Amino acid sequence: MSKMTVGWKEEAKLTELKIDAIKVKVDTGAKTSSLHAFDIESFDKEGSTYVTFKTCPDKRHPKHTITCEAKVIDYRKITSSNGQTQLRYVIRSPITIGNSTWNIDITLANRHKMRYKMLLGREAMKNIIVSPQKTYLQSD
Repeated sequence: MSKMTVGWKEEAKLTELKIDAIKVKVDTGAKTSSLHAFDIESFDKEGSTYVTFKTCPDKRHPKHTITCEAKVIDYRKITSSNGQTQLRYVIRSPITIGNSTWNIDITLANRHKMRYKMLLGREAMKNIIVSPQKTYLQSD
């Protein structure tokens, strides 16, 4: 995969989670990507831990929620920008930005007060160049 240039915010798809469009803040200050999630419940399936959760990918339509299911691949202690530490579920999902799709690890956190329902962290940017003064370079 060649390097793709993105703006500081982009539109993405997480098709395995049934999210057709979500505005993503490309955050070089965050190590791990994060997705807004609430009503998170874990359960066993085929000997592995899974989670179901709800998300609201569009802040302008808070009643439009999507129920997602994903396998838990890890738990991580995450320190938020306000200094609070939380233990969060980590899932893995393909993300599509523009014409490129790749797998990323995503922590689940309640981001209801945040402007962007998803952050793309540094771990997910191996093939990305960020142009911090631009937006939506990979969007139609």
